[in-house]
Amino acid sequence: MLSLRRARAPINALRRGNATLPAVGGEGAPAPPAPDTPELAEAQTAATSEGSQSTPSPPAEGERKTQGRTKGQNNRPFQTRRPFITLDRPRQWNRPLAPGVLPAYDEALRVIKRDSEEIKKEAREVERVLMEGQLEEEKRRALEKKLGILRVQGEVNLPEVRWKARNGMADLNQPVYRHLVEQRWRSEGALDLLMERIHQMHVVPDVLPDFHPSFDMRITVPDLPDKAKKSKVKHHGVEPGVFLSPKQTRRPPVIYTSVFHTDPRYYTMILVDPDYPDAENHTYKTYLHWMQPNIQLSASSTGPFTFEDSHTPYIPPHPQKGIRYHRYVLLLLPHPNPTEKLNVPVPTTEERADFDSRAFLETYGFDPSKGGAAHMWREVWDEEVSRIYAEVLSKWMVCSLVVDV
Repeated sequence: MLSLRRARAPINALRRGNATLPAVGGEGAPAPPAPDTPELAEAQTAATSEGSQSTPSPPAEGERKTQGRTKGQNNRPFQTRRPFITLDRPRQWNRPLAPGVLPAYDEALRVIKRDSEEIKKEAREVERVLMEGQLEEEKRRALEKKLGILRVQGEVNLPEVRWKARNGMADLNQPVYRHLVEQRWRSEGALDLLMERIHQMHVVPDVLPDFHPSFDMRITVPDLPDKAKKSKVKHHGVEPGVFLSPKQTRRPPVIYTSVFHTDPRYYTMILVDPDYPDAENHTYKTYLHWMQPNIQLSASSTGPFTFEDSHTPYIPPHPQKGIRYHRYVLLLLPHPNPTEKLNVPVPTTEERADFDSRAFLETYGFDPSKGGAAHMWREVWDEEVSRIYAEVLSKWMVCSLVVDV
């Protein structure tokens, strides 16, 4: 501590003191010299008197200080949030430093671009060999794999490519963006968080025997309305496993996907509640809230998906009172044959209220350990559930009875 104070001493001596107080360490400073001549003394005295007259007087007590602002000026706060960036509202990458400011940065960019051009040249040569040569199947597959790697390596280090991938402007039809987006999903915590919540909250094994997702699925729901402010309804993303209000899920959540295969493949979407009470047997059963089979997805299909006219219409979550919480699990299950549709009949009201997810997987050959996507959230009872029963479920029960007749 003593050495730190000694190091600060020379710095404190160089600090500028307050104009109305003596500077620190200024006691031994010599006084300013007296004027040499009477004329110079008179001129200095006049200048001092003029300066004292021009010094503004302090504001009176209670007088408002504007601190440089014009009275009546519209002093709105500056925009501190960065602009919204999407494919519909794109922005271009700009260099953080102008050319010549930092020569090392300029040289680094030249090295990256030169390396990119060399790899692209090698990729073009491999393409020419594949187009022209009569190759054996094994050698062709090896060259196709090498070409895919070269296409990624040729652009993966370019600053503008990484900037677009980071800011939601990635074109997943291009291999380099698929690589960067998948790498970010797998390594930066999104996949780890999903798997943590699925296992901690026992979605595996209560709903699925096993699960290994192959692509990312996200959902958005509307914000809860603010009674004090009448503003436009905004949607926000949902972290897996969080609590939502029944009012937020009264309408179907909006689904977004980041799929990493370019060929179109079929999936079936289901939304289930494995905590639906079974009063007769004093246990729980699974309720099917939503189902849409034969959804075709590829890298170009990112969403949003709402499935308003779905195969099995959406019934809002309505958690019962007295239960700790209900888990709501949204799944995209890959078809056993990814190029063929499945003939799934529409379940009845009774079948929806006693849905066996494991039997459903076995019947149609779904294997969630080989891919797919998942999301989940939790809800508890509130007064909105009573309105859902009165306004939605009662009408749904009447319509289902008419259909059954």
